[in-house]
Amino acid sequence: MMEVAYVCEWEKRPKSNHYPSIPLVCAWSCRNLVAFTTDLKNEEDEKEVSHMVHIIDTEHPWDVYSINSGHGEVISCLEWDQSGSRLLSADGDGQIKCWAMADHLVNSWESSLGSAEDGDPIIALSWLHNGVKLALHVEMSGSTNFGEKFSRVKFSPSLTLFGGKPMEGWLAVTVSGLVTVSLLKPNGQLLTASESLCRLRGRVALADIAFTGGGNIVVAATDGSSSSPVQFYKVCVSVVNEKCRIDTELLPSLFMRCTTDPVRRDKYPAVTHLKFLTRENSEQVLLCASSQMGSIVECWSLRKEGLPVNNIFQHRSPVVGEKQPTILKWRILSATNDLDRVSAVALPKLPISISNTDLKVASDTKFCPGLGLALAFHDGSIQILHRLSLHTMGVFYGSSSGSSQRPGDEPAIKRQRPGGPTVHFKALQFSWTSLALAGVDNHGKLHMIRVSPSMGQMLDMNTLLRHLLFLLEYCMVTGYDWWDVLLHVQPGMVHNLVEKLHEEYMRQNQALQQVLSTRIVAVKASLCKLSSATAARACDFHAKLLLIAISSTLKSLLRPHVLNTPDKSPGDRLAEICSKNTDTDIDKVMINLKTEEFVLDGPPLQSLQQLIQWVGDFVLYLMANLPNQGSVVRPGFGFLRDGWSLGMLREMMVMIRIWGLLKPGCLPIYTATSDNQDSMSLLFRLLTNPLLAFGPHGTQLSF
Repeated sequence: MMEVAYVCEWEKRPKSNHYPSIPLVCAWSCRNLVAFTTDLKNEEDEKEVSHMVHIIDTEHPWDVYSINSGHGEVISCLEWDQSGSRLLSADGDGQIKCWAMADHLVNSWESSLGSAEDGDPIIALSWLHNGVKLALHVEMSGSTNFGEKFSRVKFSPSLTLFGGKPMEGWLAVTVSGLVTVSLLKPNGQLLTASESLCRLRGRVALADIAFTGGGNIVVAATDGSSSSPVQFYKVCVSVVNEKCRIDTELLPSLFMRCTTDPVRRDKYPAVTHLKFLTRENSEQVLLCASSQMGSIVECWSLRKEGLPVNNIFQHRSPVVGEKQPTILKWRILSATNDLDRVSAVALPKLPISISNTDLKVASDTKFCPGLGLALAFHDGSIQILHRLSLHTMGVFYGSSSGSSQRPGDEPAIKRQRPGGPTVHFKALQFSWTSLALAGVDNHGKLHMIRVSPSMGQMLDMNTLLRHLLFLLEYCMVTGYDWWDVLLHVQPGMVHNLVEKLHEEYMRQNQALQQVLSTRIVAVKASLCKLSSATAARACDFHAKLLLIAISSTLKSLLRPHVLNTPDKSPGDRLAEICSKNTDTDIDKVMINLKTEEFVLDGPPLQSLQQLIQWVGDFVLYLMANLPNQGSVVRPGFGFLRDGWSLGMLREMMVMIRIWGLLKPGCLPIYTATSDNQDSMSLLFRLLTNPLLAFGPHGTQLSF
């Protein structure tokens, strides 16, 4: 059900005067970037500590980018934004820093923004919600319409600018009970304000942040004692007269069930984990109380109940339209038995509805991703529990335990380990499709663990393919990275997945196909790399992505000769004319175009010569390998059977031909067999013949 995908040890770091201490927090972005923290102490000066942030791409874990964060205290929170391109870090001195990619490079990060609550440690941190929420409907997984499988949920941003555009910023909760909000204004300035959660401020040991559909923010907080109530607050953020305003309101609170049980009243004195089940659902919360010997986990839900009325008022005649008064109350949904001591908790990010009806559908379809939460224990094991019933769905015993060994494997020679504490996870995070877990242990190693989509259930191949296809479609629609889905794709599944994915894509409307045109090519390329039988097709898909990028760049340079032109752009007219005119003579196709729309200045044309040369070389490669196209294993096999790609190449050849008349120096350079040979015209004719033979312009093949 769960097994280690890989383990990263930070051997690249200098060992002479630094060593990793206990890592603290971990965060996983929708781009499959994992960030986590360690503290590096100087052996010569124990007081000198560097608080490091490490960022890796899960697909290339050997390439680690480590940042000396500059925080003065231990980093307590890490939080990615919704796009996965910016990272917040907060420390025990109240400092918050915003890290962003420099020049869109994953291995280059810089911090230019930040806020501070000096001397007040940050214990909870979150970006403001942007109002984008997508629901995943498991019961519609067999539908052919992406709009039925994945629907947009009405959800208001935490704060909006003029015109309804969501305002960016972040919110933090401090240990003294302050809530601080920082807003990013369109001009790049930062607007910051702080407010107490309640009138009587007290110590807050744990807190979590969730959002409501109406644009409000809910903060859950506890002082760390299981005998104290868990308080909930509604936070409203607004901008009045160019100043940030924060309004707070006390909501119903709860006491943990274990404190009312005479047997367990003093058994678990501390609340160690407090989390909302999802960031977009403030009505369900997970609590964990612990002692040195063990832990207990409880799941609570906020429900609206009728308020009982005194008998004196029950007999009076009711007013027409009068409703029974209601009140919000926290009710316990489920609780675990006594567990080992919990060291970390991870909640799934897959937006599956957790109503009883939807959970029954998921159970009937045997769709398990997103249904379980992960608990890491001090003995090194991990358990996956159902997010509502808290029943065990899967167990991982750690790489050092014999229980994780696969059947049939020969026992490995055990290495002698130095005496010390048991290896266990201090931080744990689910991937965005809940098919992988990232854990950082107390020795500074990052573990990547595969989580089976079936959770130990026996699934036939068609059901497993349908579940993987469903998640690939979800990633394609949302733009999330699908690396964790690929962990479960076997080489024998690749052909069927690519075929089915292409079939589902072709059933969508034209507008959606255009939006997803590059994403589906990228997904196909990733899938084809998993099998040696389709490795050549992966090369074709990567080449197709580059051709699409070059074509878009060249077409974006075209400008209409007259501003008040019809709806179609010069690029659209070029595509229309090339699709209708299948003449093999490039000059006859070019006559039908308005050449004044292709006029560019000299320097831009010359700067495009390298891209133009690559296109020319690529066409020449395809034509040179035409006799060998019967072999599926050769790269380029699919291009001469893909009418859409051939049409795109013809369009670029026509553009290059016109630009060559304006500036011959930008033309691709060929070695011709005779001085009077027109290489461009010859290649265009050879390129058009497969288009006429294999299919019309516009058809796309899955392989």
